[in-house]
Amino acid sequence: MARRKIIRITATSLLALLVLVTAALGGIGWYYSGELLDVDRWAGQYPDTALGVDDKNVVLAESPASTQRGTMGLIWPGGTAKIGDVATSGDGRVERPLLEGSAPPDGTKVRVETAVYEGNPKTALGLVYSEVNVPSELGDMPAWFVPATKNDTWVITVHGRGAKRDEALRVVPQLHSAGLPVLLISYRNDVGAPASPDGFYHLGDTEWRDVEAAIKYAQGQGAQKIVLYGWSMGGAIVGQTLARSSVAAAVNGVVLDSPVTNWTQTLNLQAENRGVPTWLTPVAELVSGWRADIDFDRFDLVRNPPALKPPTLLFHGSADTTVPAQSSRDLATAASRLGWPLQYVEIPGADHTSGWNVATDTYRNALGDFLTRSIGAKP
Repeated sequence: MARRKIIRITATSLLALLVLVTAALGGIGWYYSGELLDVDRWAGQYPDTALGVDDKNVVLAESPASTQRGTMGLIWPGGTAKIGDVATSGDGRVERPLLEGSAPPDGTKVRVETAVYEGNPKTALGLVYSEVNVPSELGDMPAWFVPATKNDTWVITVHGRGAKRDEALRVVPQLHSAGLPVLLISYRNDVGAPASPDGFYHLGDTEWRDVEAAIKYAQGQGAQKIVLYGWSMGGAIVGQTLARSSVAAAVNGVVLDSPVTNWTQTLNLQAENRGVPTWLTPVAELVSGWRADIDFDRFDLVRNPPALKPPTLLFHGSADTTVPAQSSRDLATAASRLGWPLQYVEIPGADHTSGWNVATDTYRNALGDFLTRSIGAKP
């Protein structure tokens, strides 16, 4: 009798422990799925601090963002500047040359961005542009259109998660000089664009429909060929456009910068950054898939490549702490086997989406050669 009672107590304890563990895992999965799916508009987020000016250098408090290599944008409420690579660092201070604009006052909260330019094509670059609306299944998506001479071939830019259209401004002068009109689009959940029905990011699983809408808009304006240019999650969106859009055949070239080509590998890296065991990644994927109806397997472009594989130029920084460079290396290694004409350019020491910032000449030369070879653009 006593033995049976012990067994019942043990079974009950194990069941209670199982319930607690399941609840804990579910809670962790829910938290990290929120990190992944919740819309973050970046409004008012200025995590770094300006410490004044030393000679011609802007001084910033030392942080992972302020010590990033390369030419960067510096943004604060009511002001912007362009700053150069790190001149000196230490004792909690980072000095970077002021290249354009004015320095923020001492104590100003600022944000360091790889996007470099803030504003629109006219205010940031002096280029003529127009505000246009791209009709989509959710409503009009605002976009900027920068005209050029080669009217039959348009570049459509797709920014990353939490970024804005101006992420693409740094490459627009080169595209414009090559004669290519550029459509800088927004997509669902962007500021000024319609929200997704559930209010979540879908990591490319639904956003590709907005890129499809942009392609159809461009075709309606006379475009016969399309180049898709995606950064970070924008790369995942481009991949799903190629795989699932009825107008994917119009895409004659693709440029990807630090793209998500495998969400599992990306989530593993971000878990490591947070000190979270990578075995929790499947839990986060399971909960995210349930909350937003996302199939993570379809984003693995090595195992599930699109049927249509236009010529592709792929940039990735070796020091990317957000999306692993290994994912791009894996795709580049598999490209020949997949029948995918893909050129891979890895930028040593560059962090996430900062290849242009760290090695501008290398980036521009590779982009120019690719555009000339793939679509006959002007060098």
